[in-house]
Amino acid sequence: MTAPIARKAQPLRRQLLLATAFGVLGGHAQAQAPASADFPTHPIRMVVTFPPGGSADAVVRMLVPRLNEKLGQQVVVDNRPGAGGNVGLSLVAKAPSDGYTLGLGAAGALTANVNLYAQMPFDPVKDFKPVGMVAATPFVIVGHPSVGARTLPELIALARAKPGTLSMGHGGNGTAMHLSTALFAQMADVKLIEVPYRGTGPAALDAMAGQVQLALVDLPASLQQIRAGKLIAFGVTSAQRVPMLPDVPTVAEAGLPGYDSTGWFGVVAPAGTPAPIVARLNAELNAALGDEQIKAAMRNLGAEPAPGSTEAFEAYIRSETKKWAKVIQVANIKLD
Repeated sequence: MTAPIARKAQPLRRQLLLATAFGVLGGHAQAQAPASADFPTHPIRMVVTFPPGGSADAVVRMLVPRLNEKLGQQVVVDNRPGAGGNVGLSLVAKAPSDGYTLGLGAAGALTANVNLYAQMPFDPVKDFKPVGMVAATPFVIVGHPSVGARTLPELIALARAKPGTLSMGHGGNGTAMHLSTALFAQMADVKLIEVPYRGTGPAALDAMAGQVQLALVDLPASLQQIRAGKLIAFGVTSAQRVPMLPDVPTVAEAGLPGYDSTGWFGVVAPAGTPAPIVARLNAELNAALGDEQIKAAMRNLGAEPAPGSTEAFEAYIRSETKKWAKVIQVANIKLD
């Protein structure tokens, strides 16, 4: 709902006077950023780089009612999937730096795509201001019961004994699951037949049917099949075990020390968004992620809430970008 003109006029005059006084007119839409005390005065657009119905979209929609309440304005979800997140985040990069357009981006678009695509519509470091991490989504390496291994060391030994014969499905070229598969192959020193799918659900289903022997997928796509014994879980990819599968070891503790790979997504704003606005958004986001009902609902989807500071999120983006650049270079992965 758009705020009345009379309500917006006075803050706008005040902010223009302040902008002129401090010489910031002409920046990355800085002159149109509202004074932090007045923010927000109208609805906020949240560009989600995933299609409706997925786990990331579901998590955002869990957070929206709480954000609406605390911010006093509606947060409107705008799903813009495509090109590994590049489509949606390119809209955010070009938006005014006023806090009214935010983006929900994932590991791919914010850290990996810059090394995967020959041309990018934005610079993930220069064009965004990180607001905060939302959630981490651990993956799990699963296999059909007929694969001939029951533990990760047995699986690695089998793959080394039969190089280039074991097939491993994942959620699609350029996805975090694709890169996690490449990292596994590099650290285990094995050669796999990688099979990309359009999402983790089909990859898990084909592993259960024996169409591929292995798959690296997220928990929502595989949890029921693991619990039913239709898929063997060799290890979760995160640094710690996950509450949903407490008896399944991490890949690191099961045989590849140092292996750590999770999917994740967080909120970013256009570069130049005023610090007080970013701080307000970060505080309300963290408060929503701390809600016990929201945390429980997120965990039911296989997503672990990951509140934190803007500085920590920014540092994490930089470290993940460096990490995946090396993996991509060694695996010689390129996307058009």
